[in-house]
Amino acid sequence: MVDLGNIPHTIWWEDGTVRMVDQSRLPLVGDLLICNTYEGVCTAISGMAVRGAPALGVAAALGIALWSETEGAEIEDLRYYLDEIDRVADEIAATRPTAVNLMWGAERMKRFARDNADVGLDALRPLVLEEALRIRAEDEERNRALGAHGAALLEPGSRVLTHCNAGSLATAYFGTALGVIFSAHAEGRIARVWVDETRPVLQGARLTAWELRMAGVPLTLITDNMAASVMRRGEVDAVIVGADRIAANGDVANKIGTYGLAVLCKEHDVPFYVAAPSSTVDLTLASGDDIVIEERDEREVTGVTVSGVIEPRTSIETQALDALTEAGPYSLGMTKGHQMQVARKGGAYQFDAWMRVAPPGIDVYNPAFDVTPAEYVTAIITERGVVRPDYTVSLAEACCGTGALHELG
Repeated sequence: MVDLGNIPHTIWWEDGTVRMVDQSRLPLVGDLLICNTYEGVCTAISGMAVRGAPALGVAAALGIALWSETEGAEIEDLRYYLDEIDRVADEIAATRPTAVNLMWGAERMKRFARDNADVGLDALRPLVLEEALRIRAEDEERNRALGAHGAALLEPGSRVLTHCNAGSLATAYFGTALGVIFSAHAEGRIARVWVDETRPVLQGARLTAWELRMAGVPLTLITDNMAASVMRRGEVDAVIVGADRIAANGDVANKIGTYGLAVLCKEHDVPFYVAAPSSTVDLTLASGDDIVIEERDEREVTGVTVSGVIEPRTSIETQALDALTEAGPYSLGMTKGHQMQVARKGGAYQFDAWMRVAPPGIDVYNPAFDVTPAEYVTAIITERGVVRPDYTVSLAEACCGTGALHELG
């Protein structure tokens, strides 16, 4: 059985604030971020405290609602309020360029505000918050439907490989690729999950492995460059990944390394499935050539970020740590560009560190995503059904059609 009771909801609204699990420190440090301003939500998105395409769509909606309930509450002119919602939405959408759900959430909120402006400003503000909460609730509903559709594709006893994190942490709750795995495991279809560590930020090792372990799903962690060997030995029955944007022709942008897996699947005759809600499909882009690929800080490649909690074993250690952190977080002087900071955390002490592993002064290329051509994608699993080639036709139907779509193409 799958037990999701230990996996927290990722992002929610509480007491007039946006709250989220800080994923930058998981799994060894579980911090709760409380955002009182939309700028705080922007910082959380750009710093990857919240990540995953569906979760970013929810973050955009809640960030705009937070602005409406704080700064927007002081505005008395309706036209100015609507113009400011547009500005805030555009600012949030610009924090990360590749995940279309972020833009989708922001655009949906902008459109909702303008479509309902005739009720007047006092009545509109609570409606804006209700719409953001509706987006969050719909995300979990879509993920559970998507999981059920995807589970049916797997035979009992399947060994599945997944890359990065498309689990509950990447959504409001439940997950996309891991949602399929959770649903399939509950039906007795999963024998084991191979988890790519996912360099350079290690979302697979840090987040996916943690979620599967907490849910009771059997897993084995491997480095990214072990996937080919595991497939060659015949130990992978399917690969399931999430997506950050899907073009109209079925090209898929996902975490860097996904394209390599798709090529391996074709070579070893392993089905390659993409699990994503229909909001991840961008019909305005003809192909993956038009997808903007985010490039991130070179330090993600040249070093390793670690976080943890120090629990003093003796009174001498406690006194030393108290002295260091008496005036607040303390940064240790370190050579070779290493960085380490210690701060008090309840009855213990938290450390955050970045340790260099590459020589200083080298050139670094760090794209966060790659694009997998549609020809490598066996099927795309959405909340409305399983979409197959020709994607130009079937994706348009899945996103714009009506009724339940179980098998398309």
